[in-house]
Amino acid sequence: MEQYFSATQKMEQEVMFPSLLRGVFPQEEGEVPAAGSHTDLYERYQLLKSIKPMVEKGLASVNDQSPTGTDAEKALDEGADSNLEERLSHHVNGLQQVLTDLTKNTKALTRRYSQILEEINLSEDQSSS
Repeated sequence: MEQYFSATQKMEQEVMFPSLLRGVFPQEEGEVPAAGSHTDLYERYQLLKSIKPMVEKGLASVNDQSPTGTDAEKALDEGADSNLEERLSHHVNGLQQVLTDLTKNTKALTRRYSQILEEINLSEDQSSS
C-alpha cells in the first residue's frame, strides 16, 4: 500500500501538465503499442487520479451497501462465516494484486511523462542552437 501511495504522490508532483499525455499511448519498453488500445496516457492519468481518493478512504461506499439487520443475521445463520479466513485471504490477495497493478501503471505513466519532458527540452535546445 505504501508503494502505491508513494507512486501516486510522485506522479502528482511530477505531472505538472497532464495535457502533454494526450495522444500518447502506453507501451512497455521494447514493445509495440497495443493495436486495440484506445486509452491514451491522459485518460489513464485521470483514472489513476480518480481512483486514489477511493483507495485512501477505503471501501466506505461498499460498506453502505452491505447487508443490514435481518439480512446479515440470515447470512450468518446460513453458515456464511464458516470460511471467513479463506474469503478474507482471497480478498486481501486480490487487493494486493490491484494495488500492485495500479502502482506499476502509475510508475510507468510518470516515467513516460518524464521522457516527454526530456524530448521537449532536447528539441528546444536544438532549435535554440
